[in-house]
Amino acid sequence: MEKTTDVWQLIEAVRKKRIGVLMGGLSSEREVSLKTGGAVLEALLGRGFDAVRLDAGPDLAAGLREERIDVVFNALHGRFGEDGTVQGLLEMMGIPYTGSGVLASALGMDKIMSKKVFAFHGIPLAPYRVVTEGEAESAEPSWFPFGFPVVVKPARQGSSIGVSLVETWDSLAPALRQALVYDPEAIVEAYIRGREVQVAVLGPRALGAIEIVPHRAFYDYQAKYEGASEHVFPARLSPERTRVVHDLALAAHRALDCRVYSRVDLIVDADGRPFVLEVNTLPGMTDQSLFPEIARGAGISFGELVEAILLLSLLPRSAGGTAGEEDAVESILRAARGKGGR
Repeated sequence: MEKTTDVWQLIEAVRKKRIGVLMGGLSSEREVSLKTGGAVLEALLGRGFDAVRLDAGPDLAAGLREERIDVVFNALHGRFGEDGTVQGLLEMMGIPYTGSGVLASALGMDKIMSKKVFAFHGIPLAPYRVVTEGEAESAEPSWFPFGFPVVVKPARQGSSIGVSLVETWDSLAPALRQALVYDPEAIVEAYIRGREVQVAVLGPRALGAIEIVPHRAFYDYQAKYEGASEHVFPARLSPERTRVVHDLALAAHRALDCRVYSRVDLIVDADGRPFVLEVNTLPGMTDQSLFPEIARGAGISFGELVEAILLLSLLPRSAGGTAGEEDAVESILRAARGKGGR
């Protein structure tokens, strides 16, 4: 996809298709997904695409058939949307969709399995221990040789739901109980003091890194979605450290075999060492979301970003490798800017 004229042909072909924006769903992140889906739907309609809202419930397959959906823009978050299940359904139905495939989505949602993949690829991680429902009541301090404070989180959850910062051993049990409400396994991870940095990946490139400065002691759900944090773009890192963080984010994205886009969350400690926390295969696209904020900082409007994600998702994996993907991204962004929502 080297020529802008080829991109225009793709755009015109997609404009003739009916796009279903999947949102809502059945997970604990439903409200965030509705905001993401609403913003995406508005952007697609504003850019001349035939798009409709689809609330992803148990009757999703029937809804896709009734609405005669040709392409899905997946704006779901959490289980039954971000974890490979909806992706598998769409594969079975032969409906193309945005973002990563079944395996990458499942790995991204499962923090235990993704950490194993990252470790295999030599990607630096904070020390951690998995605690199951059956083990929680018998946990002992010796299980956590990395000491306190720690972060406790459900193994398969997003949007910082069920996540706690635990300063002392005495506070661990209630934090485990809270995390295990959302998943039968919890991760207890060493808390690394440093800069919270998130990197947006689009195609084969890192768009930039943003720094999160929470008003609270920890970047929890309230800090994410209720304005209790400040965002600094670009992140306050040296040029050399920024390159390292970008490269590490791309390595994590590729290790899980992600497609099209993702957001990679990291901590950079006081010595400048970055540690990958997780990869979000369907990052939020709300007015509070970091991925579109990073894209804006890179000169990409929200409408252009939505269109680029849609079109990139419909391209076959480039035979030209990273260089071919880079050409495709550049051509699509150039065409999206030229269209200006006409």
